[in-house]
Amino acid sequence: MKTRKHDTRWMVGTAMMAAIVVLLANTPLGLIPLPIIKATTTHIPVILGAILLGPLAGGILGGVFGICSMVNNTIAPAVLSFAFSPFLALSLPGALKAVWVSVGCRVMIGVVSGWLWLALRRLHIHEALALPVVGFVGSMTNTVCVMGSIYLLLRPEYAQAMGVAADAVLGLVLGVITGSSVLEALVALVLVTAIGLVLLRVPYLRPVQTAGADK
Repeated sequence: MKTRKHDTRWMVGTAMMAAIVVLLANTPLGLIPLPIIKATTTHIPVILGAILLGPLAGGILGGVFGICSMVNNTIAPAVLSFAFSPFLALSLPGALKAVWVSVGCRVMIGVVSGWLWLALRRLHIHEALALPVVGFVGSMTNTVCVMGSIYLLLRPEYAQAMGVAADAVLGLVLGVITGSSVLEALVALVLVTAIGLVLLRVPYLRPVQTAGADK
């Protein structure tokens, strides 16, 4: 009975978080205007879901985020949409690379966040300290994985789209990772900490250690 209750809570919680991901990914609510950039918040429920429900739920939520990204880049293509939509690729290898960048890298957000949270809690790190670490690392996982994959898998296409030489791509990628992504990660740090401290005080939402480890 206890296991069934935990499984039901896990499924309902994952579905609710997935709905929030879809909402943020398809509305202006998924962006926070900053002085320099617009920071995305779509990965916030992915990170929170991984904390509350475990790495498996985090991976599923990251996949939902990635599918939304793929659909949005297909329907309303931009300069770099070829890296996120397999339907805009000119070859099968290019399509597979786009699926990895758009979906696979987003799955990694939830997986990394979930296991990092479990590791920090097993080390008895207080929630108030663990939450900002997971929020920051989860957000940086998104940028590093996406931009790193673009550099490794789609460097010629990225150079052509940006109108630069192939040997200049590394500098652009590092600029994104060390520049705007840090501000975005700081936003995630604040939001994950603030929201997480509230959610962790709700008995129904508080992670169950055994269920989290199993999931």
